[in-house]
Amino acid sequence: MLSDERKKRVKRLKRFILITIACMILIPLAVCIYLGIRVRSLEGQVTSLTLELKNAAAVAQNSEAAETGRTAEAETVAEITEEDSIRRWEESQAEHPQEVQTPVPGIRKVCLTFDDGPSMYTDQILDILKEYNVKATFFVVAKGKEPYEEEYRRILAEGHTLGMHSYSHVYRDIYSSKEAFIEDLNMLQEYLHDVTGVYPQIYRFPGGSGNHAGSVDIRELTDYLAEIDVTYYDWNISSGDATGRKLSSDQIIANCTRGLDKYDTAIILMHDAADKKSTVDALPGLIEKILSLPDTVIVPITDDIMPVQQRESNKIN
Repeated sequence: MLSDERKKRVKRLKRFILITIACMILIPLAVCIYLGIRVRSLEGQVTSLTLELKNAAAVAQNSEAAETGRTAEAETVAEITEEDSIRRWEESQAEHPQEVQTPVPGIRKVCLTFDDGPSMYTDQILDILKEYNVKATFFVVAKGKEPYEEEYRRILAEGHTLGMHSYSHVYRDIYSSKEAFIEDLNMLQEYLHDVTGVYPQIYRFPGGSGNHAGSVDIRELTDYLAEIDVTYYDWNISSGDATGRKLSSDQIIANCTRGLDKYDTAIILMHDAADKKSTVDALPGLIEKILSLPDTVIVPITDDIMPVQQRESNKIN
């Protein structure tokens, strides 16, 4: 009887040992199989994510390149449009000399105006103006907080007139619609107010009011400016520094003083930009030349300066 019982215990023990051994083999094997499958799955996910990252990087690079291309294209469009506008104005002066005003005896006022600033040369321009105790007018664009925020304030602090030119200076955007023009104008006016505490009330159209950029009728824009009591000013004398030709200081002085005797009020177009060093170099000689003329003063644009408006006089069509 005991022998049978012992046999049964031995048999159960063997069965237990076999089951234990089987579990010790099968469980790790199952775990290894599971982990192998999991690792392979994770490797697949890593590969997929790597491809997605590469694709995203490629898309970002292409987008950046496209944006750079669009920016370069926009800048080129703006440059060509401004050159064309000024060239048209110069041609119209030659074609319609009878439209030039006949001066009356008295003091001739000359307004020096600088578009497109501030720039790396703004402080140098302001230093020259200060040296000669001359005030000018700056039609500025938005250049961001750095590094030109102080230049906006210095223009006003030293008695010059701060005017608006555009926020972006991208013709394709500004002149795409009346709404786009208003948005650009409001952004610039608010930006300048934030920086200087002043809301400028004079404006110069990029390319002048006689430009042919965009599909919007410029008269809609001039009417809007009148509605909000902003006066726009063009020019009746061009320095020639925006035409793309490399001009010497003497050429710029000659361009700015040729024909001064035709006007009671002369508004001279110049540019404050990184590629306009010759304009800066010409400025002392230009000021001296103008001040040497009889009955002639240099003044900033203020409320008592009669606007010169190409659109109104149809000088560019």
